[in-house]
Amino acid sequence: MSGERVLVVDDELSMREFLTILLERDGYVVEVASTAEQALLMMEEAWPELLLTDMNLPGASGLELLQKAHMRAARLSKDLQVVVVTGYGTEETAIEAMKLGAANYVRKPFNNDELRLVVRRALGLAELAAENTRLKSSLANHLHFGNLVGSSPAMMRIYDLIRRVMNNRINCLIIGESGTGKELIARAIHDNGQRSSEAFVPINCGAIPENLVESELFGHKKGSFTGAVADKVGLFEAADGGTVFLDEVNSLPLSAQVKLLRVLQEQRFTPVGSVREVSVNVRVIAASNADLEGIVREGSFREDLYYRLNVVQVPMPPLRARTEDIPELIRFFTRRYSKEYGKSVVGLSAEAMRLAQFWSYPGNVRELQNMMERAVALCPGSIIQPEDLPAVVRKNHQTAASLSEPEAFPEQGLDLDVLLARVEQKWLRLALEAADGNRTKAARLLKMSFRSFRYRLAKFDLSEGG
Repeated sequence: MSGERVLVVDDELSMREFLTILLERDGYVVEVASTAEQALLMMEEAWPELLLTDMNLPGASGLELLQKAHMRAARLSKDLQVVVVTGYGTEETAIEAMKLGAANYVRKPFNNDELRLVVRRALGLAELAAENTRLKSSLANHLHFGNLVGSSPAMMRIYDLIRRVMNNRINCLIIGESGTGKELIARAIHDNGQRSSEAFVPINCGAIPENLVESELFGHKKGSFTGAVADKVGLFEAADGGTVFLDEVNSLPLSAQVKLLRVLQEQRFTPVGSVREVSVNVRVIAASNADLEGIVREGSFREDLYYRLNVVQVPMPPLRARTEDIPELIRFFTRRYSKEYGKSVVGLSAEAMRLAQFWSYPGNVRELQNMMERAVALCPGSIIQPEDLPAVVRKNHQTAASLSEPEAFPEQGLDLDVLLARVEQKWLRLALEAADGNRTKAARLLKMSFRSFRYRLAKFDLSEGG
């Protein structure tokens, strides 16, 4: 018994009954629908491995069902094979179906053995696609570093940078918005490099009072200032042999910047109140969520220090620039918090996933992480539902749904740039899928010039068709 799920769509009761008997004999789990609309509803409840549909259906046609089913599969990251059944003399329709992604077709009246063979081959393709997905997932996991998650082109470039810098002492400057995971990048560089057995010391420069920065970083001698009741080892000395991560490095006062510059140049510093230099062997990775170049121009940050830190720049993309990573991040955090909270939450409903994918995440990955922790903690069952997500996320989807014909401006406002970018990326991807990756054809489908299409691909980092 194979057990694969097959959804048969035909408006003739006798044909539905016949196909059910024929396919169940081969061990398939068969469900039936009489219209495209009914089939799509059934796919919400249970996803089939194979859709076997007649082309002539009341209401939406088999071709429309094929397109909508593939769009839904893409949104949900599901595998789906489609076999279409056509009438005599409708080869053009069958060819059009193949262009739109059908695995094969059979023509009425069909031979039973022929149909069984076509179904078996299509499900073989489904198994191959599933295996490819597993291999890609395995490869992506191999490429990940620590808790970094994502397989988008933007993240692949980050992984490549990590591999290139992790085994030397070169200084790195990680730039990006708050919540993008800059400390995770720094830890990944340290944990996968030659210093992984030594200390990793993260320092939030913005959280240290200005009058204590030098003491915290470089230490002090007893009696060097009021409150210095004992000698103190600074964080740089504590990190000797390892890595210092300076988060919000733009917050360092100028006096501390001078000492930091000397550490970078000579690997030596003098603790506050001491006359004896301390030598260290540390790697420095810095991060900033501010425009450090602009701060240099304003004179609040030393230019020579900026260039010392910025030997290799690692630009961490905001989550809205790698939206294809959102489902993977959601699965990662669902597993993590389900385990932490002792819950049996396994995922999101289709509607909840749509809501989650359409939100702009101004707080980036940190916001998504907090949202998923809350959702898992509040979820009463095993599937996260829309009501388990924050109200602002639910309202955002309602706003987006009425974008084409808005009745009134939403009370909470909207980020129009993010909204339009998401819509544009979605249709670019769908056009590429419909054109089997042929960019010239995809441009024609979108009624735009090839140059304009190519520009948009580059704009959203879809140049390889991803």
